[in-house]
Amino acid sequence: RFSSPSRAPHGMSRRPRKAKLNMASGASVSLYGGLRRLGLGLVLVLVLAVVAMKVSSGGPSGGEESTVVEGSSSVDLHVTTWNIAAINNNPFEYWLTYDDPSYVQLMDAVQAFVTSADSGTTVAQVFTPDMYQQLRLRMQGMGWSEEDLQQVDQQWTEDYSGRTLIDGFLRDDLIGLKRLTSMPDRVTNTVFKAEGGADYRPTVINCYQGRLESVADWWTKWQAYMFEQPSDYANKLLPISRAKYPKLTELEEKISLPLQTLTLAIFDAILVNLMEEVTPSDVDWQNIRSEICDNLNLKKNENLINILMTQYYAADIMFLQEVAGSFIAEAKKETEGHLGRRYHVIAPASMDPKRDQNSVVLLKKTRFSAAYEEVTDKVTAQFPEGVKVPVAPGDILSALAVDRVTNQKLMLSSFHGDTNGLASIPVVTAVKAAFDAIQNESENPPDRLIFGLDANTYRVPKPGCQYVLEFADAYAELGLTSCFGDRPNPEYVTTYNARTFLQPQLNKAVKRSETAELGDVNPKDFVLFGQDHFKPLAYEKDNTGMGRYIEDMVFPTLKFPSDHGVLSAVLKYISDE
Repeated sequence: RFSSPSRAPHGMSRRPRKAKLNMASGASVSLYGGLRRLGLGLVLVLVLAVVAMKVSSGGPSGGEESTVVEGSSSVDLHVTTWNIAAINNNPFEYWLTYDDPSYVQLMDAVQAFVTSADSGTTVAQVFTPDMYQQLRLRMQGMGWSEEDLQQVDQQWTEDYSGRTLIDGFLRDDLIGLKRLTSMPDRVTNTVFKAEGGADYRPTVINCYQGRLESVADWWTKWQAYMFEQPSDYANKLLPISRAKYPKLTELEEKISLPLQTLTLAIFDAILVNLMEEVTPSDVDWQNIRSEICDNLNLKKNENLINILMTQYYAADIMFLQEVAGSFIAEAKKETEGHLGRRYHVIAPASMDPKRDQNSVVLLKKTRFSAAYEEVTDKVTAQFPEGVKVPVAPGDILSALAVDRVTNQKLMLSSFHGDTNGLASIPVVTAVKAAFDAIQNESENPPDRLIFGLDANTYRVPKPGCQYVLEFADAYAELGLTSCFGDRPNPEYVTTYNARTFLQPQLNKAVKRSETAELGDVNPKDFVLFGQDHFKPLAYEKDNTGMGRYIEDMVFPTLKFPSDHGVLSAVLKYISDE
């Protein structure tokens, strides 16, 4: 299974694809197409001794081309889990695998400039005193108190104006820890409008669709965006709290609105100046930005759906995490080429439109009825009283649905954890407790549990982070196992990403040559289920969108718009008899 339909929907390729499926026992089979002609009969015999393959013809309306794992049957469940989030608003934030050498030239030039000895150029030579006075008048018009603005005047005159661009500003760890640039950037970088579409702050680090020809050109456009109608986005800025960011001084907390306006203006001015200084003469950084934005931002939903529709079209259940509301709306469409034509799309009742990071479950219509019951509230009710579990509305989805092939009622859960993975064990514990409680209390209880999640676990022990083998011990103690078995291999990673030097938190930046050692290279994604519910027959991962995983490759890529690999598994029902 997991193979593409032999009669593909309009506009989709029918060429068989190949991917390796790792057997729970350690063997492997080739998926998504028939065996290539090997030419040597002896080799073919040896391969067939390891691989059991059965390919059936037909398409979405009359059967699917499929590969059957040895010991599997049409009753088995084919499950996929994928955290589809990746690039946020900044197309340059993470290192990409990008075929165009101009991208590497550009990003290496930025890295070299930021990590080399400071040239001694000061902030006031780029963001000039005249520009500060113009900003001062704009901030006055915001109604901020004259007392606070005088304090900002002092900060500008005695501190920021004389700082050097690189060591004094961009690489200042305190600016990052105080969130003086990252916080206002997050709020104003890209603003999605209720009527559709988005507004983009004139800056290097978003999908701004105009051109920024110089610092002077940028400054005119930046002031209009931040202070003039209809955008007037300086009004969206939020106070920064010392309680959350203790490196702030009392004064900085008090004047945080005008102060972050100043630091954001300085930051954006430095970036425009930087691109003017370092971009090779034969490279157009704005064209590179447009291509990245087209593939990973503006057409992200289209590209995600294309991967799911072509490569995972045969999956019975899809667990998706960090799903935007726009993707859910697009996925639910039942027209040709949309997921809703083939799948029931289940989203949480309590989605948070502001965070817009929701866990979702998709059920194949030919196997599951449209009737389901959401039980997410029964999961969150299991959190210990008085214990704060770092989850937000939309992070968890749990629902009950009946597999019409086996007449088994399944509890299906999807979840994405916090950055450090500290919510993963409490949430898995709560899901299992909710399953047990529903079994005991319901007249028509669920028979089995399947849980697809981004657990945000880590390959090696790290203070303040969830080590993957500790997570495995926890789920095994609950009577659960995974598609990898009870003990996952910590080296079987599903993420490989690292931040560049073209983003506001340079304390998190990683050199291109050090992505393997210092990047996020971790085993984060799982399919869990009851030890006596299913037997894992096989699993695979994919970071290309073509059913194969390239090790030691940073992603996203322009063709694979997520920073998590897709994880798929074949699960065999364990008989109750």
